[in-house]
Amino acid sequence: MFTRIKFFARLIAWPLRALVRSHVIAAPQDTQANTEHNPLFYITKVASASDLATLRRVCLAQGYPDPTDWVMVGTQQLPRTLFLETPHSLSGKQIDSGALVIGQRLLQLHLTNTQLQARLQPVSINWGRAPGKEASVKAVIGEQSAPNWLRKLFIVLISGRHTLVQFSRPVDIQTIAQQQGTDEDTAHKMLRMARFHFYRQQLAANGPRQPERAALFNALLATPAVRQAIEDEAHSQQIPLNEARLQARKLLEEIAADPRESTIRVGERFLRWLFARLYTGIEISHNERIRDLAQRGHEIVYLPCHRSHMDYLLLSFVIYQQGLACPHIAAGINLNFWPVGKMFRRGGAFFIRRSFSGNKLYSVIFREYLTQLFRKGYAVKYYSEGGRSRTGRLLAPKTGMLAMTLQSMLRGIDRPVTLVPVYLGYEHVMEVSTYLRELTGSKKTGESVGGIIKAIGKLRNYGFGYVNFGEPLMLNQYLSERVPDWKAGINPDSPPKPAWLTPTVADVAHQMMLRINQAAAVNSITLLATCLLAQPQHVMPADLLRRQLNLYLQFMREVPYHPNVTVCTGDADSLLAHAKKLGKIEVTADAFGELVQFPSQDLAQMNYYRNNISHLFVLPSLLVTALLHQAKTTTTLTDMVQQLRPMLEHELYFAPVDLESYLQQTLQFLQQQGMLTEQPNNHWQVNESHRASAELLVQCSEAILVRYGMVLHLLKSAAPMQRDQLEQRSHELALRLARLHNLHSPEFYDKKLFAGLINALKDQHMVQLNATEQLTVSAELNRLDTTVTKLLPAAVAASIMLIGN
Repeated sequence: MFTRIKFFARLIAWPLRALVRSHVIAAPQDTQANTEHNPLFYITKVASASDLATLRRVCLAQGYPDPTDWVMVGTQQLPRTLFLETPHSLSGKQIDSGALVIGQRLLQLHLTNTQLQARLQPVSINWGRAPGKEASVKAVIGEQSAPNWLRKLFIVLISGRHTLVQFSRPVDIQTIAQQQGTDEDTAHKMLRMARFHFYRQQLAANGPRQPERAALFNALLATPAVRQAIEDEAHSQQIPLNEARLQARKLLEEIAADPRESTIRVGERFLRWLFARLYTGIEISHNERIRDLAQRGHEIVYLPCHRSHMDYLLLSFVIYQQGLACPHIAAGINLNFWPVGKMFRRGGAFFIRRSFSGNKLYSVIFREYLTQLFRKGYAVKYYSEGGRSRTGRLLAPKTGMLAMTLQSMLRGIDRPVTLVPVYLGYEHVMEVSTYLRELTGSKKTGESVGGIIKAIGKLRNYGFGYVNFGEPLMLNQYLSERVPDWKAGINPDSPPKPAWLTPTVADVAHQMMLRINQAAAVNSITLLATCLLAQPQHVMPADLLRRQLNLYLQFMREVPYHPNVTVCTGDADSLLAHAKKLGKIEVTADAFGELVQFPSQDLAQMNYYRNNISHLFVLPSLLVTALLHQAKTTTTLTDMVQQLRPMLEHELYFAPVDLESYLQQTLQFLQQQGMLTEQPNNHWQVNESHRASAELLVQCSEAILVRYGMVLHLLKSAAPMQRDQLEQRSHELALRLARLHNLHSPEFYDKKLFAGLINALKDQHMVQLNATEQLTVSAELNRLDTTVTKLLPAAVAASIMLIGN
C-alpha cells in the first residue's frame, strides 16, 4: 500500500503546488540526528496521496527526512510514514492501514536491539480550519475522518490554500518498548494515543462546533436564571412578559459573537499584510505553553495587558498562527460601531458594557452567555485592566470578568480551566500621543470611522511588536490548594456565591498582573527611554549612553528578574542604529562628540515606554539610591527593600521569584561592574569613579519615592482625614513639586496611583479607618516614612516638609 500511495503522491506533487499553501507549526528541534540507530518515523492520520505529497513538500523545506523513503532497521525495510487509517472507498468501505503491524514490528526490533532508538513523530494535516456547525447534516451522519478520493478532491480545491501542518514532539519508541512491552496490546495503545492526539490537535486548531445563532439564543433564553430575570424585568418595569423577552433577545444580539471562518480567514491574510508593513517583526516567546495546554484539553482564558487597540488584532493573529482556534474576545461596547463592529463580531468579539450596575437582566444574560462559552469549550480572551493603560504601567485589575469565570466553574465545567497571562509590548504604540493629551486633562475621544481613516493615513514602520506568554495559572489546582472544598458548591443551574469567592478573585487577579510583568519584553525604545529620561535635559553624550545601555543589557541578561522576561538581542550600537532608523532618536555632534536625544515632539511620550519596564530597574535603583546617601550592609538594604516591597508590588507589580537572592545577585553584579565596593566591615558603598552611571540609575525610582514621601508625610503630619481629602491633597502637592523640581512624568500626579498607594498601606495595616471613616496611622507607618525620607533628594524632602505642613 505504501508503494502505491507514494507513487500517486509523486504523481500529483506538481499540480498540488498551485493548489496547496501550508502553514507549518514545527516541533522543538530534535537533538538526535536521523541515523541508522536513531531513525525518524512519521505517523499521520490518513493514508492519502495528497496528504503525503503535502507532507513531503513541507519536510524537504524544513530539512526533515523524506516521508516517502523506506528505512532499513536491522534486516527489515519499513516505510518511514505510518497511517492510522485508509480512506473510505466510494462505497464507504475501508481496508486496514497496516499501522498496527508496522508499529508492533518497530517495538519488537527495539527489544532485540537495545542500541536502536527510533522516534515516532506525529504530524497532523488539517485541510482548512472550519469547525463546522452543530446539528448540521454532517454532524448527524458523522463526518468522515478519512474521506474518499472524490470528496478529498473537493476538500483540496476548496481548502488547500489554508492547510495547517503540525509536527508534534517525537515519541521515543525504545522507552515505550521497555516500559509497556512489545505485544499487540502495546501497539494498539500506541495507535490509540496517536488517534486521540490528532483529535485533540484538530479540536485545538478548529475549535468546537459552532451552534446556530438562533439555537444558541433560544437555549440561553430557556435557562432558569434568564427566565427568572425576564420575569423580574417584566414585573419591575410593568411590561408584558413577551416584551421583556424581546428585550432579552436584543441584549443577546448586542453581546454575542458571530464567528465566521471566512471572516477569520480573510482577516488573517489582511493582518499578515498589515503587520508586515507596520512592524519590523513580531517577537513571540513561550508560545509552546498555549499549544500544550490546548492539546491537553484545557479551557484557556487569555488575560493580556492592554496597551493599544492593536492588542485585539495582534494577539488573536498570533494565537491563530500557533495553530489554535481564535478565541472569543471581550471587547468594549465602544468598538461596536459601523463598519468594524460587525467585522469584529464575526472575528469572534463579543461586546461588553463598561458597567452592569442597575441592569440585572443584562448582568444575568452576559453571565449566562460567558458560561455557555466555557461549557462548549471556546477559548476566551479578556483584559483584566478593563481599559488601555495611559501611562505604560499595568493598571489595577477589574475583577468582574474573572469573578464570572470562577462562577462558571461552579456551574460544573468538565475541563480544567487555565488562565494564561500575556505581556504585549511595542516599540511604538499608535495611540501614545492621545494618551498624553488625556493625562493632561483632554477629554477622551470616542472611536469612529473617521478615527480609523486618520490612523490609516499615519501608518509607518513601528519597529518590533512583542507577545510573551507568561506562566499559566491552573484554576482548578489553585482552588483545590486554597479552598479544598470548593467543588462542594458546584450547582449546574444556580450556584450560591460562596464567602471565599471575592477574596479569591482579588488574589487571582493580583497574581495574574504579577505574572504579566514577569513576562516583560525589554526592547530598544524602553531602554533608551530609561536612559535618556534620567538626564535633566534628556540628552546624553553618545559614549556615556552606550555604556549605560550596555550596562542595562548585561544586567538584564546576567541577573534575570524572571526566566520569562525577554531581552532584545544585540548591543548598544545596534539598539541605537535601530532606534535611529525608526526616527525615535536624533544624533547631533559638536566639537566634543556626538549627542543623542529624543525628537522634541516625542519627548513627553517616552515616559510611557520607560514605564513598561520600570519594575525591572526599581531594585538596583533603590539599592544605589540608598548607598549614595550612606554605606549600608546587605542586611540593612534587605530590610529597606522588604519595607518598600508591599507598595512596589501594588504599584509596579514587582515580584521577583526570590527577592533576597535577586538582591544579592544585583549587588554582586554592580560590584563586578565597578559601581559598588564591599568594605571589610560588610558595608557597601558607591565608587566615585562610577557616580555618573549610578546617578542615572537613581532616577529609575526617584519619582516613585517622592510620591511615597508625599503621602506618608501628609498621613503622619495631618490630623485624621477623609480618604478623598488625602488623595486630593497629594495630587495638589505633586503638582507643586513637579514645578519646583522638574518632575514632569505624566503619571507623577495621577490620582489613581495615590489611591493605589493608600490601598497598599491599608493592606499592610499601616492606615485604618476610624468610626468616622477617617484615615488613622499606625506606628509602623512612621518607621516607613523615616526610611523613605532618607532616600529622597534633600531639596525635595525639604519641599515636602515645608509645603506638606
